[in-house]
Amino acid sequence: GLSRSRFKRRARALLGITAQIVNDLNSRVDLFDQYMIIDSLPMPLCQPIRNRRAKVFEETANIGYNSTKKFYYYGFKGHFAVSQDGYVLGYVITKASIHDAKEAEELILSPRPEGHFILGDEGYIGKLLHDTLKIDGYILWTPYRKNMKGAKQHNKRELMAIRRTIESVFSVLKYYGIENILARNVDGFQQTVEIIVLTYNISYILQRYGFRFFN
Repeated sequence: GLSRSRFKRRARALLGITAQIVNDLNSRVDLFDQYMIIDSLPMPLCQPIRNRRAKVFEETANIGYNSTKKFYYYGFKGHFAVSQDGYVLGYVITKASIHDAKEAEELILSPRPEGHFILGDEGYIGKLLHDTLKIDGYILWTPYRKNMKGAKQHNKRELMAIRRTIESVFSVLKYYGIENILARNVDGFQQTVEIIVLTYNISYILQRYGFRFFN
C-alpha cells in the first residue's frame, strides 16, 4: 500500500542496513583460493542522441566510450570484481570516461581477496598497474592483444574461459536493470545499485548453498 515515493524514501533510509547485510554475506561465503575477475560495464543515463544535452547528474557524470558495443554514452561506469564462480565481491562507480585501469587497484584491494590471482581483459594491460599490484601480493593476468609478442602462448584457453564468468554475471545484472537505472539523485542511484547487487548475490547463495546458508 506504499506510494512509490514513500517506498523510495524508506529504501534510502535502509542503505546502512543493506550495507551491513552485504558485509555479513561477504564474510560468510567461502571463496577461499578463488580467482578474482575484474571488468566494467556502461551505466548510461539517457539515449546517445541526448548525450550533449543531458543535465541529470551533470556534476558527477560525463560522456564515455564503450569499446565492446562501440558507442559513446552519457552516464557512469560500473567497475566490478567477482569470484571465478560468479559472486560479486565489490564494485566502484565512476564517471563514464574513467579508464578501467585507473580504478583497478581500489577495486581489487577493497575486498582484499584471499586468492592472489586476478583476471582482467585488455583494458587492464599496463606495466605500472601490474607492478603496483605485485607489491601488494597480487598477480594480474590479462590476455595479450593478437599483435603482441607471445600472444598465442600467453592467452591460455582455460584462463580466458574463467574470465568470461564476469560476462555471465553482467548479463544477470543487466536483467535486473543495472544499465537502466532511472534514479535522478545520488542516494537513489546508490540505493538501486546496492539492491541489484544484493539481489544477485542472494540468488547466487541460494543456488550454491540453499536456504541452509541463512540458518
